[in-house]
Amino acid sequence: MALSGAALLLLALAPLGTALGWWHFGFGLYWMMPWSGYVAATSVALAVVTLALGWSKVRARGRLVLAAALVMGTVLAYVPWQYQRIRSALPPIHDITTDTDAPPAFVAVLPARAAENAGSVVYDHAQLPGSQRKAYPDLAPVMAAMPVASAFEQALRVAKAMPGWTIVGVDADAGRIEASQQSRWFRFTDDIVIRIAGTEAGSRIDMRSTSRQGQSDYGVNAARIRVYMAALRKRLGVGHSRSTPVTPTAPVA
Repeated sequence: MALSGAALLLLALAPLGTALGWWHFGFGLYWMMPWSGYVAATSVALAVVTLALGWSKVRARGRLVLAAALVMGTVLAYVPWQYQRIRSALPPIHDITTDTDAPPAFVAVLPARAAENAGSVVYDHAQLPGSQRKAYPDLAPVMAAMPVASAFEQALRVAKAMPGWTIVGVDADAGRIEASQQSRWFRFTDDIVIRIAGTEAGSRIDMRSTSRQGQSDYGVNAARIRVYMAALRKRLGVGHSRSTPVTPTAPVA
């Protein structure tokens, strides 16, 4: 039970210490979280062995404590294991877009990114488009048979309705909407830009979502694009021309 408690403490301190500036997010995410899993797994193993070998010698109260330690340790071991499983299944990329040839450009969020010493938003990594297409082949722009102005208005309404999004910039002339969203646990900030382009006959809506810190995003940016684009297609009454395979994504860190 003490080991399960220690695992819970490590798991709780990982994001708390990061938010309070006690340590770099990498320490909390890549060191404290895994070690919380190791400690929890040890508590599970000890509980199982004790229950198996000492069942007749342990009183009813002790069995309840061991059972509680077993359940608690299993849950606590699962969380970092799930993050590591998804991280190993996806490429180490965190800049995702529906247009890998000419991604939408960030403008309004750049001062906030600079203040946070965030990574570059220059989309110049030679292997990035191929890695994204392999991991997320379903991501595609939304094509709408309506003028750009109408498409922009609908795209903005959907963006404003997205839970947790903060609209940072709206430029109707440039056809650009920018927003940001913080994760629930580590309070990581991701930046979003939506581009609406086309003619009076039709519009194309592209989206880009990128993290400010780290290299791997556990599939969060791709999941965000899927959610927004699905909501936009529903509002516009247009379909998706590609099949959508299920790609595992971690709970938002």
